[in-house]
Amino acid sequence: MLLTVSKRLEFSASRRLHVSDWSNAENLSAFGPETNARYGSGRNYVAYFIFTGPVDPTTGMLINISEIKERAGKIVRERFDHKFLNKDNPAFRDVPPTAENVAGQLYIDVAPVFSDVQAKLCGCHLRESPERSATHYSSGACEANYWFEFSAARRTISPHLSADENARWFGPATTLHGHNYRCRLTFREEQFHGKEPLVRYDSIDTCIRGLRTELDHHYLNEEVVGLKERPITTESLAGYIYERVNTMIPLHRVRLHEREDFFAEAWRNNTTFLGLQVPFHAAHRLHNAALSESENANLYGKCNNPTGHGHRYLTETTIGGEYNARSGTLCDLVAFQKAIEESLEPWRNRHLDLETEDFRNAPSTGENIVRTLWPKIDSRANQQLVRLRLWETANNRFTLRRT
Repeated sequence: MLLTVSKRLEFSASRRLHVSDWSNAENLSAFGPETNARYGSGRNYVAYFIFTGPVDPTTGMLINISEIKERAGKIVRERFDHKFLNKDNPAFRDVPPTAENVAGQLYIDVAPVFSDVQAKLCGCHLRESPERSATHYSSGACEANYWFEFSAARRTISPHLSADENARWFGPATTLHGHNYRCRLTFREEQFHGKEPLVRYDSIDTCIRGLRTELDHHYLNEEVVGLKERPITTESLAGYIYERVNTMIPLHRVRLHEREDFFAEAWRNNTTFLGLQVPFHAAHRLHNAALSESENANLYGKCNNPTGHGHRYLTETTIGGEYNARSGTLCDLVAFQKAIEESLEPWRNRHLDLETEDFRNAPSTGENIVRTLWPKIDSRANQQLVRLRLWETANNRFTLRRT
């Protein structure tokens, strides 16, 4: 199992995507029209610093998130925030400040300031807009993400099932309905070196325009030729988009949101995943009885408030397994949601430390919550759980993965 802790920090900056020894036409093909922003174009960036390592059994923490905010925040403020990156940050004098390169430079700058802790920075994810983000990993791998949206009508049915089977499997969704889909295309290089964009603007623009033309404002079951013999499910549609894009640009994976809280993923190695986000409300106090009052206060800060505090926690449960080509599904969605709800129910509107047995002897840190929740869901989901995420706040995320 791999546990990671992510801290979200924001900054604002301007930048120009431009390589000085390229022609205007080459820059335009690589970066698109914004390359003409001679004095820079602005972005409100969101950076996620992702750490991994062992959990301290006494504190219940992999790393003190306040330390991430303080140390990484200092780097962000001094080198990135309210800067014209091309001119004010030496790292971008000769390398264009694309999302991939900014994520990589954040990693390079921040990793050394945590050399004295057991937890290690394993990645930096950077979102520069709702449509564009990138991730740099400690291995040197890099991912470029492109989001796009489309609206379409559908009936959730499989042409390989009888009418009765479709009705039993999909219920009311077999009637005509529609969704506002949001789709993420992820491209990956195992070693990325920066001057050339990971994906050129002209290539991705042509790709997304083609997908929108084919899918947007269409009745998927009847008006999209490539889908006529396929099940019309979220899993199947994610797989179809993967196949279409991969014929144009080598693609690593697709994530397709049918709703904000429900998605399917199709990966390069023909694996399929299904994810569902479910919130719950609970109170807690970060405290370890083995430590003194002053030690607890110094360690946990305001989270050690004697009368407690609380959160609207958000879970994201992702399962994987054998894709059923006949039905176009990975699992029974109703059963999947029930497994999550039943696992969370004992914690809903409870004080986790005082009203449950799960945290009598362990601090209710995000790390311990996600590790405690994993077996509860996994046992109810046929051991298909592959990733479990927990947002304590929008800024603090804890992720457990099956390795």
